[in-house]
Amino acid sequence: MPYPAGHKLKVREQIITSAARAFRTNGVRNISLPFIMKGAGLTHGGFYAHFKNKDQLVIETFHFAITDTIKLLQSVADKKADQPRIEMIIEFYLSSVHRDQTEVGCILPALAGEISQLSLDVRKAYTDELKRFMEFIADAGNIDLSKSYALVSSMIGTIALARAVNDSQFSDQLLLAGRIQAKGILEAK
Repeated sequence: MPYPAGHKLKVREQIITSAARAFRTNGVRNISLPFIMKGAGLTHGGFYAHFKNKDQLVIETFHFAITDTIKLLQSVADKKADQPRIEMIIEFYLSSVHRDQTEVGCILPALAGEISQLSLDVRKAYTDELKRFMEFIADAGNIDLSKSYALVSSMIGTIALARAVNDSQFSDQLLLAGRIQAKGILEAK
């Protein structure tokens, strides 16, 4: 009996969603294809019906994950009309909620430390998605790209360090300092 129309696309989306959760939490190199497929509720034998290799999955997952993060940040920014959108984004991005929910958080800080050790194609995809995220931040804050580069770099560094340390009070202090500095970048001439 043939699968219904759209079945293959739905399964592909399940695999990418599982990969995004896994990569956000554990990085790329530490995650096996069987682990990703199990997370999608599938056996690993079906992977190659959807992707030619792990790099293709990683590349498509980057695009999915950044699209997901942008949608989330847009919804956060839209919640309070009385506060500047970019400030709402900074407050959420550099929050304990975002820090603690790595499986649905931004993939950029999760992979920043290992991306340079992956293939050129994967690094290009990461670079393209980082640029896309920086353009989103520039638009959301009505700031130029140069200021967005500084702001996003500060935000990614802050959340990466806040996730890395084992002292929760220190982590909270890093987040607070990061929020203050990020807002200072906005105000700089």
